[in-house]
Amino acid sequence: MKEIVLDTETTGLSVENGHRIIEIGCIELEDQILTSNRFHCYLNPQRKVSEEAFKVHGYSDEFLSDKKKFHEIADDFLKFIDGTKLVIHNAQFDLSHLNNELKLLGKKPILKDQVIDTLDLAREKFPGSQISLDALCKRFRIDNSKRKLHTALIDCELLSKVYVNLIDQKEPKLNFSEKNDNMEINKSSKISFCKDIIQPSSNELNEHQNFLKRSLKKNYF
Repeated sequence: MKEIVLDTETTGLSVENGHRIIEIGCIELEDQILTSNRFHCYLNPQRKVSEEAFKVHGYSDEFLSDKKKFHEIADDFLKFIDGTKLVIHNAQFDLSHLNNELKLLGKKPILKDQVIDTLDLAREKFPGSQISLDALCKRFRIDNSKRKLHTALIDCELLSKVYVNLIDQKEPKLNFSEKNDNMEINKSSKISFCKDIIQPSSNELNEHQNFLKRSLKKNYF
């Protein structure tokens, strides 16, 4: 089963106020295990980043000015997520911005039934508790020290770990190495299930034979 963990960063909170997407991050899970398959891009939003948003992610207008526009990456993005479930934290926010971008291009929206919202999972599992991504990382003892600012790929990696904990799956601990863009089990991680066989010495064999002889004599004479 393949799922895509997805996160976006934007110029501001509200689509109604004309805010746009500036970063998309996606990483693939297969049977709740991270693969090397991912999609990531920065985008030129063709408008200024709000001061509030800049404080959250730190992407300046200058940094974004030479990046691709959404219409240039839309087909690659849609191909990447096609036919998979999307795992998103607070999906309403990301979907509203993604579907706004798709609407501007005359493309079909991403439907809610394609999405697993980890905010809903957390709200059901921990009613009344804090359920932000940082709060859930703390609850599940997930190291989020790299999250100085909100960035799509880091947030996706953290969310993937939060997600497997929310659905009560143990986080995989297998040792993987990357080769030819595929995840293969490292040969060094093989486990030997054969116990060492220790051969008896000649002296031990002689003592064993003598023990058998004494036992037979005792039982029959």
